[in-house]
Amino acid sequence: MADYIKWLRSKVGHETIFLNFSVGIIRNKEGKVLMNRRGDSNLWGFIGGCMELGEDFEETLRREIYEETGLKQLLNIEKFGTYTWSDFVYPNGDQAQPIEHWFVCDAGAEVDLTYTDEETLELRWIDLAHLDVTLFNKNHLKVIEDYNNNYVHKKII
Repeated sequence: MADYIKWLRSKVGHETIFLNFSVGIIRNKEGKVLMNRRGDSNLWGFIGGCMELGEDFEETLRREIYEETGLKQLLNIEKFGTYTWSDFVYPNGDQAQPIEHWFVCDAGAEVDLTYTDEETLELRWIDLAHLDVTLFNKNHLKVIEDYNNNYVHKKII
């Protein structure tokens, strides 16, 4: 079913639901990570989104990355971790407990940083050791800390 979340929200309104996400820490050769300024909040986030019915986590990751960046080619996709945050509220009032499946991968092609759409207002390569943007989800500071402490030194293609 395409647009499962829209269908589910038509049944439950803004009530709290579980949402499964796939999220990418997409690296370039310099070790910076691709982030987008989101259309729903004007704040910065990692590239990813909700799983649709019939998808697995990697399919969701690839689809969301393509939808939000135009990037088709990913290399070295590796599961990084799973995180959940209770009581998250979206700008439109939707409440959720996100279950986020995080992956680290390398951009397998040049990223068009001029790409925009309704979800992505701007793309930028960010140094996670010196975060200079305001995050959409402040809980992601924990993911950044884990990445910087445990993963950042792994080989980048």
